[in-house]
Amino acid sequence: MPSIPSLFSFASNLISQLPLGSFNPAAPTYNPPLTNGPTCPADSPLSCHNSTAAPDSCCFIYPGGQLLLTQFWDTNPTIGPVDSWTLHGLWPDLCDGSYPTYCKFAPQSHAITPLLSARAPDLLEYMETYWQPNRGTLEHFWQHEWNKHGTCINTLSAKCYGETFSTGDEIVDFFTRAVELFKGLDSYKALAAAGITPSWTERYDLEDIEEALRSVTGSEVTLGCKGNRLDQAWYSFNVKGSLQSGEFVPTDPVGKGLRCPRRGIRYLPKD
Repeated sequence: MPSIPSLFSFASNLISQLPLGSFNPAAPTYNPPLTNGPTCPADSPLSCHNSTAAPDSCCFIYPGGQLLLTQFWDTNPTIGPVDSWTLHGLWPDLCDGSYPTYCKFAPQSHAITPLLSARAPDLLEYMETYWQPNRGTLEHFWQHEWNKHGTCINTLSAKCYGETFSTGDEIVDFFTRAVELFKGLDSYKALAAAGITPSWTERYDLEDIEEALRSVTGSEVTLGCKGNRLDQAWYSFNVKGSLQSGEFVPTDPVGKGLRCPRRGIRYLPKD
C-alpha cells in the first residue's frame, strides 16, 4: 500500500509519489498553512489499524478512522466547472462501512461562510467554485457537511489545540484539509488520460473507469451511478496522525454503499 506525505505537501508531491501512468495534472497552487493543531510523533498509529490503548489521543483518529473524500459529477443541473468533478465532502467511516453522524467532538456551526470569509478568504473563493451543492445554498450545504461529518473527527476537538486554540480553528482546518485532498485527486484528468471523456453517445465499462481512477492513488475507488449515469467517486484513506497534520494513506474501501452497471455507463457532458 503506498503512503502519502503530510498533506502540507500532499497535492504538489502526489504525481511523483504515486503510480499515475500518463495522468499528469498540473501542480496545484493552493496550499495555505493550517492553524496550530496537535504535534504528533512519527510513530502515531494508523487509523483503523491501532492495537494500542490510544483511542482518545489527539494523534489518532477514532472511531471514524477511514476517511472518504467524496466527489460528484452533476449534470442535471450542471454543477461546477465543465472540466472538473466537484467536492462533496470528507466523511469519517467506522472502518467497517458504517459511519457516525452529528457527533460532539467539536461544536456545530451555522455560520461557515462568515468564518471563512474572515479567516480564509482564498479557501472560501475556491469552495464557491468546487464545493457546490446540487440544490440549496452553499452555506446550508457546508453547514451540513461540517455538522454531520466534521464534528465526528476527534482530533478537531478544542483540547487538541491547547492554549493557542481560537473558536473556528477546527472548522477552518476541516475545510482546508478536504480542499487540499480534493486538489490532488483530479478524477476528470485521470479519466481523460484513459480516453474516458464526457459524451452524449459513448458508453463505458465499469472496469475501465475503475482502472483509470485507481491510477490516482493506487487503491480501489468506490463509484456511484444514477441508473447508468456516472455521478460519484469515493476515495478512501486511513490517517497516520491527526486530521490537521497527519499523513493520508490510500486504502481500499471497507464498504461498497454505491452501485454502477458493469457495462453501458454514460459519462454525460456538463452543458
